[in-house]
Amino acid sequence: MTSDGPEPPPEPVLPRYGERSLAEVLPALMSALGVPGGPEGLGIPPVRAACLLLVDGLGARQLQRYAADAPFLASLPDAGPLTAGFPSSTATSLTTLGTGTPPGHHGMVGITMRVGSGRRTRLLHTLHWTSHGQKKPVDLRDDFPPEAVQSGPTALERAAAVGVSATVVSARRFENSGLTRAALRGGRFRGVIALGDLAAATITALRTPGRQLCYAYHADLDALGHEHGPGSLPWRLQLAAVDRLAALIAENLPPDAVLAVTGDHGMMTVERTVDIDETPVLTRGVDLVGGDARARLVYARPGAAADVLATWQETLGDDALVLPREQAVAEGWFGAVAPRVVDRLGDVIAAARGGTALTRTRVEPGLAALVGQHGGLTAEEQMVPLLLARTP
Repeated sequence: MTSDGPEPPPEPVLPRYGERSLAEVLPALMSALGVPGGPEGLGIPPVRAACLLLVDGLGARQLQRYAADAPFLASLPDAGPLTAGFPSSTATSLTTLGTGTPPGHHGMVGITMRVGSGRRTRLLHTLHWTSHGQKKPVDLRDDFPPEAVQSGPTALERAAAVGVSATVVSARRFENSGLTRAALRGGRFRGVIALGDLAAATITALRTPGRQLCYAYHADLDALGHEHGPGSLPWRLQLAAVDRLAALIAENLPPDAVLAVTGDHGMMTVERTVDIDETPVLTRGVDLVGGDARARLVYARPGAAADVLATWQETLGDDALVLPREQAVAEGWFGAVAPRVVDRLGDVIAAARGGTALTRTRVEPGLAALVGQHGGLTAEEQMVPLLLARTP
């Protein structure tokens, strides 16, 4: 039997909040440390010390495809795969991990998102905590304190409140950043500069007496995926380095500790671009465009939402799944949405399909030039592993 036309785009991989998503990871590790109320089903045994190694850009599909480059990681039992959540972007995923709640609850719903109201309205770049779309970005940590934008308690704060010592091991430049304050406040910050001291600081935290919860972060696999594409030689060599990093930590685990390794998202290689800035019809009736190249949050001018939705759906066709905010919320893209978060979502939500990137070459030239992108609802972006290592 032959097809009469092109195959329809694959169904989106919807987040499994409350079951098997990034929101369950730290609560499950805390449960293993004896903190009540954690989720069941992730298979983490009771321990005295637990580490979550977050490898930015480590997708389950990519790890499976390039397992030969990461023999240690590939050998570990996988309690996943888990879904990253929507958008499958770093700021959103790290806050989902750090709070144990879905984006609709914690409110970090995009790399760029609208905050404030009236004359105080800004498009906030949540990775840098600066104003977005200006030639000279303005630091917004005073105008929009991270503790107010994401006001819920973090998992590290909850752990510390019940006597679990919490440590964050990450690059020095991230200490006191807006994203760190929003997602990971509550732990002692240990700034590092390379793989060696990242491993050393993590091992030291786990060997410290008492109940220990350590969050360790590595950024470079994502950076090389963006620059060269996932699966490129530089990316594969970095994956091999990450594999050795995880092995070093595992080899030095105390006998009453567990290492959990996951990613915040996977990645797609860009095959086609739609330049929003050079497609006038896509900016008609639009006040602001947030999100990123695979997950756009479109803020319409008053009264224009229906026209913007129709235009984006017609113009993008199979290149993106375009829904009104209400439908995306009803279908669970963001999890349960708190009233204070609704206006941040935009009136129209666009999740890019296939290898399409929804770029903005004038406003976001750097982002528009990247070979690898993420943020959408494909299996390549959504699925992340949860690998567990114990001392033999």
